Amino acid sequence: MSDNPITLFEAWYAEARQTEINDSNAVALATADAQGRPSVRMVLLKGHGPDGFVIYTNRESRKAGELTANAHAALLFHWKSLRRQVRIEGRVSLVNDAESDAYFATRGRDSQLGAWASEQSRPLDTRDTFERRFAQAQARFEGGDVPRPPHWGGYRIAPDRIELWQDREHRLHERRLFVRDGEGWTEGLLFP
Repeated sequence: MSDNPITLFEAWYAEARQTEINDSNAVALATADAQGRPSVRMVLLKGHGPDGFVIYTNRESRKAGELTANAHAALLFHWKSLRRQVRIEGRVSLVNDAESDAYFATRGRDSQLGAWASEQSRPLDTRDTFERRFAQAQARFEGGDVPRPPHWGGYRIAPDRIELWQDREHRLHERRLFVRDGEGWTEGLLFP
């Protein structure tokens, strides 16, 4: 068994992509504001590797504000079909414009237009207001490519801690905790 948590994550993630019915890349993102008040929501993982785990969002959203105020976050994957979880904690940084542009170009056109239309985390008077903004974005970019909005981009969580949890009978679960140690990882095998 590997002693590199990124390698282990990649193996588990590959299995989850085969077994999870919907959104194997769904992950709970926990943030805290400047006063330490926590908040959590589901997002989609859009990239990962040794340098971290990447999500994308409107940078004027509540989550973006919290990531700016407190540049630490936690992620939790739960793959029920595999009876596994992965917890990740680490420091947050912005994904550069070129990488954000490249990912944005892979999104479906309606998702791209929605990024222009949405004022994420801000209340609307009616659903019609959002649909009107979406129609305006459709008209604005009709016949051409949809560029990435300047207020939209990625965040990378560089892990300091990764815990892989495997369900076992009689609640005798297995947990492997990895803590960043310079360029490598220190592991402690944990049980329940």
